[in-house]
Order: sequence, then C-alpha cells, then structure tokens
Amino acid sequence: MPQQDIVDPPKRRRALLAASAAHAVHDGLTDLVYVLLPVWQAQFAISYAVVGLLRGAYAGMMAGFQLLAGRLSRRFGRKRMLIGGTSLAGLAYLLAGQAGGLAVLIAALMLGGLGASTQHPLASSLVADSHAAGEAKQALAQYNFAGDIGKMLIPAAVGLSLSVVGWRVSVSLAGAMGLMAAALLWRLVPEQLNAPAQSKGASKTQAGSGSASGLRALLATGVIDSAVRMGFLTFLPFILKAKGAGSAGIGLALSLLFVGGAFGKLFCGYLGSRFGMMKTVWATESLTSLMIGLTLALPLGGALAALPLLGLALNGTSSVLYGAVADLAAPGRREQAFALFYTGTIGGGALSPVLFGRLGDAFGVPAAALALAVILLLTLPLSWRVRQGMAAAGSV
Repeated sequence: MPQQDIVDPPKRRRALLAASAAHAVHDGLTDLVYVLLPVWQAQFAISYAVVGLLRGAYAGMMAGFQLLAGRLSRRFGRKRMLIGGTSLAGLAYLLAGQAGGLAVLIAALMLGGLGASTQHPLASSLVADSHAAGEAKQALAQYNFAGDIGKMLIPAAVGLSLSVVGWRVSVSLAGAMGLMAAALLWRLVPEQLNAPAQSKGASKTQAGSGSASGLRALLATGVIDSAVRMGFLTFLPFILKAKGAGSAGIGLALSLLFVGGAFGKLFCGYLGSRFGMMKTVWATESLTSLMIGLTLALPLGGALAALPLLGLALNGTSSVLYGAVADLAAPGRREQAFALFYTGTIGGGALSPVLFGRLGDAFGVPAAALALAVILLLTLPLSWRVRQGMAAAGSV
C-alpha cells in the first residue's frame, strides 16, 4: 500500500509546517548567538577564547545530545520531546537576558543547546515519516530551506532591536518567541503518525556495498567544512565591527550571508547532481577560502557586498556532502551513518570557535580567519578520497 494511503494529505501538510516552523525558530535562535557575541564581550570583558567557549557551549550541547534525543523520543513521544526542547530553548534565552555574570550566561547557553538538540533528529524524521519515498526529498528540501529563513530573519530582527531596547530586552523577546513557537507546535504537530509503509515502487535495499574508508574521508571533510563555517561565523561580527559596523549592521551582514547560504543549498545540490560531488566540493571550498580572504581585505561596503557569494559557497557544500552519506553507507546502516556524520560535523563546529578563539587571542582575529581559510583547503584531497570510495562502493 502506498504511504499516501496511510498518512492523509492534511496531516502531511501539518507535519511539514510544524517541522519547518521548528527548524526556522531553532536555527534562528542558534545563529542569534553570533549577533550577541560582540555585545557579551563588551558587557562581560571576556577574551576571544571565552567568546568561542560561549558559542561552543550552545553548539556542543546541541551536538552531544542529538542521539539521546532520538532515543528518548521513542519513550516519551516525538511531539512531547520537540515541544519540550523548543520550550527549553526559549527559557534559556529568557535566562540569558537576566544574566548578571558569565557563569549564568554559559549555563543559559548550555540549556539552549540542550533544547536545540531535539529539533534536527525529531523534526526531520517527522517530515520523512509523513511523506512517501518519492515526496520525502522534496519535503525535506523545504524543511531545510525554512531553517535558512529563520537564520535570515531572527538575527536581523534582534540586531535591529539591540539599538532600540538594549540587549537584555532583545534577548528576552527572543526567549518569548521560543515559548510561543512551542505553543504553536503543540497545535500543529500531529498526535500520531501511522507507521510509514514501504511504497510499492520503493526499493528495500540500497545499491552498492558501501565504503568505510570513503565514509571516514567524508566525515573528515564534513568536520573541517563545519569547523571552518562555525569558526568564521564566530569571528565575522568582530571582523565587521573592526571595519565600523554596529549591531544593526552586523545583523544585516549575517542576513546577507544566510540569504546566500539558503540559495547555496539549492544551487549546490543541483551542481552536485550535474557535475559530481568532488568537482562541486572543489569549486565551493576553493571559493569559500578565496572569499574569506577578500572579506578580510575589503572595506565594510565591499565586505557586505561579498557576503552573499561567500554564504552561497560556505553553506552550499554541506548539502553536497550530506547527499553522499547514503552512497557510502553499508547496506542496512544508513541511519547509523547519518547519525555519525551529523554528530561529527556539529561537534567539529562546536570545538572550532574555542580552538580558533585562542588563536585569535594570540595573533588577532584576521590571522585566525586566514588560518580557517587555509585549513579549509584540506577538504580538496579528502573529497578526492571520497570520490574513490564512492567508485569502490559502486555508487558512481
């Protein structure tokens, strides 16, 4: 029986809308941290290493508890866990808005990351479980695009509000938005989805035998790509501040970057299917490295103009790498391969701000950003190794 006969269209639409709303809010709250880092540095007089620790506290908790969130959802239910995680993220920002010291702020960010850990595994599975195999990829693309919309709108809105009502009120309003999103999810998320059945036209087995070495190379590529992306996003507000940008300008800059990133995910996905994974990764990673250097060298106006193209390359690679996981996973182990890849890349992104924050303290932010651009080039030989693994697995 086709899956469409099991999950009716209205329930599928509700599931996609709920997952997309959760993705937009959580991604927006996650990347809002970048706008707030310069404010918190000035407020609490902290070093760049501690700045990296603030970002790493949120991202590290989000990465470390995703697998646990998936397991707990089987016991307590996906709806409860998703709503609870969204509520916790909102409460974390309310706590951050009242923080009088660094310890409370770090604790709030850790709570926020814990709440955010529920979103990706549970919302994406909600979309996949409510759609037939032929529709799931398109639905997941819409879900992913919604996350980028959140990244564009929420940091920009809070960046503007910082100059009007101050950072404490702005952060508290972001927390209230998280709680309202949780209430919306309570109304939207279907109480129960019938177990998805395999559609008649879907294959129960995957082609190819998988490649463990190719998967390891892909994981290393993804970790480096994520580490550079998160590290550069952490430093970007300080780079722009040194060029004369204020809080509103930094919020605008991040929106420009994420606009490019949203289109990058769509565009690079097309390039990957048209020209292959390796050629696409070589193009996007080389362009990212070049654009980081240009952003450092250009004045504020030129840097802002360069950010959409930088965002396209910076975010676009991830969509190509994610699509290669299934080609390299051994038969029957796709789920584990995706979990490993996702946890590894987010974990690399969590550690990067801390490590490169120390480099920024020692040699300055521009030197740390240039180091990121150089390290990114390590993905070029790694992607060649991934291509070999795909060929050995019979996926190309």
